[in-house]
Amino acid sequence: MASKAEVLAQAERLHAFFRNAGAQPVQAAVLQPAETLLDLYGEDIRARAYVTSDAIRGEQMLRPDFTVPVVQMHMESGADPARYTYLGEVFRRQERDPGRPSEYIQVGYELFGGDSPVEADAEVFALFSEMLSPLGLRAATGDIGLLLAAIGGLSTTEKRKAALRRHVWRPRRFRALLDRFAGRTPLPEARKRLLAALKGQGAEALLEAGGPEIGLRSRADVAARLRTLAEDAAEPPLSATEAELLDDILLIRETCANALAHLRDVAVDLPAITPALDRMEARMDALAGQGIDVDLLDFEASYGRTTMEYYDGFVFGFYAEGRPDLPPVATGGRYDALTRILGQGRAVPAVGGVVRPELVLTLTAEAAR
Repeated sequence: MASKAEVLAQAERLHAFFRNAGAQPVQAAVLQPAETLLDLYGEDIRARAYVTSDAIRGEQMLRPDFTVPVVQMHMESGADPARYTYLGEVFRRQERDPGRPSEYIQVGYELFGGDSPVEADAEVFALFSEMLSPLGLRAATGDIGLLLAAIGGLSTTEKRKAALRRHVWRPRRFRALLDRFAGRTPLPEARKRLLAALKGQGAEALLEAGGPEIGLRSRADVAARLRTLAEDAAEPPLSATEAELLDDILLIRETCANALAHLRDVAVDLPAITPALDRMEARMDALAGQGIDVDLLDFEASYGRTTMEYYDGFVFGFYAEGRPDLPPVATGGRYDALTRILGQGRAVPAVGGVVRPELVLTLTAEAAR
């Protein structure tokens, strides 16, 4: 195993690569305000972050990544366009896999602004591809924006579409919702009894007849939730055709060119995805212009749905196929929506990625044997 000094030396080499590409070096505090991260990710982030507090600053988290503080920094004072690079430790709790590190070095590159998002996507991907080319890694790409567009095109209620969008990064929950909305799974008996009672008595009467109030939600909140459940149950199921189209999209795993052709066929019946496909095609042209062989580049429509919550467009990762036990060596993608949230309504195009220098060091040593 490489020493921390060796990992830091490798990290500095990667950092220098990004600086030589025109990125301005920046840093971020190790302690980050917990409020911002909780607002973004909800209470789920507590399961993977180290939380502490003090009397003056309140609840704080050990830096789980750099992207959020770098976006905040740029939205407060950044120029357009801007390129940043950073190097430092990030911290992740590991409650299920003791073999995974809870503290490791991350080197990153972020690009804000510019006139063409697809050109920026291609620039960032090509930069990581060039940097990691000696390792012979497999690259995977995807597009969260395509999935969000497909959800937006469904013939169902806005509330159902909002629920699917909210859980697009939680595949099991997303699948359960899709199957329920499409009528492919029966309602649990407890839900059936509750809906029958709501239909017969109404939310307020059902609450009046219930037991003591427990928890922090007010009676009005609970009544509103019950009415929402009743309204949703009265909605017709999502059409079998649309559910199958979404299933088809989620299963696509082909080269970029074949995936695009497949998706163009899907768009005949789900035209809402056409703008996303036009962007995908333009991005492929931009990648080709950067010297990337898009005929061999993989596209996985579900890529990025388990680890990239703030990405909302193009996503990518680099993997060592001979070491399936290793996490991705580098990951990245587009996160325009995050800039809108942290910019208090003002958004700028933004795309970036991170690389783990200890993995680069490990694979470099293996290749030299």
